[in-house]
Amino acid sequence: GVLGSGDFARSLAVRLVCSGFRVVVGSRNPKRKASLFPSAAEVTFQAEAVKKADVIFVAIFREHYSTLCDLADVLVGKILVDVSNNTEINHHKESNAEYLASLFPACTVVKGFNVVSAWTLQSGARDGNKQVLICSNNQEAKRIVAEIAQVMGFTPVDMGCMSSACEIENIPLRLLPAWKIPIFLALGLFLCFFTYNLIRQVIHPYIREQKNKLYKIPIEVVNTTLPCVSYVMLSLVYLPGVLAACSQLYYGTKYRRFPDWLDQWLQHRKQIGLLSFFCAALHAVYSLCLPMRRSHRYLLIETAVKQAVEKKMTIWVEEEVWRMEIYISVGIIALGLLSLLAITSLPSIANSLNWREFSFIQ
Repeated sequence: GVLGSGDFARSLAVRLVCSGFRVVVGSRNPKRKASLFPSAAEVTFQAEAVKKADVIFVAIFREHYSTLCDLADVLVGKILVDVSNNTEINHHKESNAEYLASLFPACTVVKGFNVVSAWTLQSGARDGNKQVLICSNNQEAKRIVAEIAQVMGFTPVDMGCMSSACEIENIPLRLLPAWKIPIFLALGLFLCFFTYNLIRQVIHPYIREQKNKLYKIPIEVVNTTLPCVSYVMLSLVYLPGVLAACSQLYYGTKYRRFPDWLDQWLQHRKQIGLLSFFCAALHAVYSLCLPMRRSHRYLLIETAVKQAVEKKMTIWVEEEVWRMEIYISVGIIALGLLSLLAITSLPSIANSLNWREFSFIQ
């Protein structure tokens, strides 16, 4: 059974029907909402839907839970699956699932499917490994809901008892929780190197020689800064592993817990590495754009004019040519290797590699 007629309820009904379940939808206006659901799903009044189903997905907002109190007698012994989310983290003292359980003590409440979007329900698990987090105080109810999730093509994950519901409801509201520290680290490094390169390439020539080189800021200064950030970030990926090994050697055991700062550092290595690759890729693009600048064209013309005035036939310097050719070649190879590291760190790719293959690439 599905109580509700919103986007999520419709997507849920479609996915259940496609998975072979017999679905009955409860709505306050069944005639008006019937056309929104698949023809295989029965759309009726809420009371009738509750009578016909043993497992009921409550796809309505928390503030509307009280409207179901009239159905309390019919809901006795039913399994209620709470799929709701809040608009803010820890918006209420108790989770939505716990609140629903308090309203209907004769029912078994299971928290689940709230981390899955309506779009994912429509497309199934084809877009990747979609986990369904489940928690409840009743093991049998969790097993039933987990089986439903598996039939629908998702991977159920048992998160324990109902006290975990608040944590599960906060997950969809978090914005890149694992990326905040790496992003701030990258921004901090960028500002430090950018300031240094700005002083070195723009401010210093202006003070010493009165040369106006502000035009270098958008492209050259940024392009000089990006690789600095990239290789420092890349070193920060492998440094905590060395520190962890030294710690284990020092204490003579690998079972001692690492300090919190080192533990957090180890957990953010993947994000730091991907940001390193991002900076390196930007550096490659900026480098390709260097000859396209108007300032570069003016400098070429100025060099050509000086050469003509001085009646020089050639300014070819073999050593500089070879040095630049090798420099660019090695840079391309380095970017290729960094791309390989970045690709193999993605979960969908890393899961397809065994440990020896992953270790070999590293």
